[in-house]
Amino acid sequence: MEPPSKSEYNTRIREIPSSERPRERLRDLGAQALSSAELIAIILRTGSAEQNVISLAQSLLSRHGGLGGLARLSFAELKREKGLGEAKASELQALFQLALRLNALQPQDRPTVRSPADVNALVGAEMALLDQEHLRVILVSTRNQVLAISEVYKGNVSQALARPAELLREAVRHNAPSMILVHNHPSGDPSPSPDDVGLTKVVIEAGKLLDIEVMDHIIIGDRRFVSLKQLGLAFSP
Repeated sequence: MEPPSKSEYNTRIREIPSSERPRERLRDLGAQALSSAELIAIILRTGSAEQNVISLAQSLLSRHGGLGGLARLSFAELKREKGLGEAKASELQALFQLALRLNALQPQDRPTVRSPADVNALVGAEMALLDQEHLRVILVSTRNQVLAISEVYKGNVSQALARPAELLREAVRHNAPSMILVHNHPSGDPSPSPDDVGLTKVVIEAGKLLDIEVMDHIIIGDRRFVSLKQLGLAFSP
């Protein structure tokens, strides 16, 4: 039996529901929701005659014991991997080097958030374009430096659906003393809803039990944003 042709493998990847393709999943859920294989597949873009790009990424990780093992390969070793070649080996080496440089950033190189305007400058332009509500937490150090940004919910952001434990989990994992809630209103109107206020109150109280301060809740609209803290909603004076 002859192996599938390249066109047959390309057809298979196209036949994957769009919501399950790596690029679309990244667009809809955020990069943190993707597996290492999916992220590598986005970098590589195309597979080989024998494997689609997702299978290629999975096999590379499997053969080398995960992301760490793959990152330790030299350019020559990557180039010899079946399905890679010089261009893909270069792309992977560039990716791993950027990751090393990012990890080596000194604390003073991290962005800081000291006001709602800083939060909007950090994520507002991108979130204003999303066609569904996305709820994220910005984890902040004692010096107001951004430790991480995690997307924790997508859909109808409400007190009933978004659980405080999910919002606080990333802060606990990163040992972050403070966090900022931020979500978008696809309608373009950033005016807080009763659900927005109710959710914020619940998370503030849950955060107190874990000694995690909820600094603010920013709502991103079309060319505008609001701060629940500045509006005097949910936060004690």
